[in-house]
Amino acid sequence: MGAKVLEGRDIKRDYIVPGGLFRQPKVVHAVKGVSFSVEKGKTLAIVGESGCGKSTLARIITLIDPATAGELYLDGKKVDIATGRPGAELRRKVQIVFQNPYGSLNPRQKIGDALMEPLAINTDMSAADRKARAMDMLRKVGLETVHYGRYPHMFSGGQRQRIAIARALMLNPQLLVLDEPVSALDLSVQAQVLNLLSDLQDEFGLAYVFISHDLSVVRYIADDVMVMYFGEAVEQGSREEVFAHPKHGYTKTLFAATPRADVESIRTRLARRARERAPA
Repeated sequence: MGAKVLEGRDIKRDYIVPGGLFRQPKVVHAVKGVSFSVEKGKTLAIVGESGCGKSTLARIITLIDPATAGELYLDGKKVDIATGRPGAELRRKVQIVFQNPYGSLNPRQKIGDALMEPLAINTDMSAADRKARAMDMLRKVGLETVHYGRYPHMFSGGQRQRIAIARALMLNPQLLVLDEPVSALDLSVQAQVLNLLSDLQDEFGLAYVFISHDLSVVRYIADDVMVMYFGEAVEQGSREEVFAHPKHGYTKTLFAATPRADVESIRTRLARRARERAPA
């Protein structure tokens, strides 16, 4: 087994919903005692339907939101996740890439400045060194140095996601949390971005937590899979184990509701639709 980059133990997150004139305040248990771990160079996919708690868990892992209870370890060091105030060193070790890259990019800021900003805030690198690293990172994500001086609106969705990935890597993190990073992209662009993520993982030895509801994407990129349902981790295991032999009823239902993408399955679906449309 490789070194654990991330480990969560019995993570919980509760929200208080305020009451009204005739209602008592209510506690919503968004994450209910979830445990997991991710090794260096590996990908843990967290899957489930909207509202299952996977994005809440992602915000705890990336130290954006505090947890109500539980323990989180980054690179073997315990993180204070109760107050939501971890040190700068720990924050540099984990970065997040969101579903909508345009929403996380300042439309008035040139791409080069957006890439250099984390270095300006967190390091004492010279301006020349920051620019050289930004240029190098553009090349690593498949863009060109001429893109350095352009604005976000001048790029396609796939290119903007590459920029978001480049910015997340500027501080040499050990862990990337990818929250539905390809769900807003066309299928052909999805494949390109997934291949890029795989190449970057190999090059930098990154650990990924990949949040998704798309099982075909999860099957492609994951090493291990955790299935969440109403805030609970109802099933965990290797990709091969979970896909080949799902144990929990919800996992079986989730898989059964997902169309298979192999050629024979597509042909079968098309033939069935043709029969249904044929006149009686």
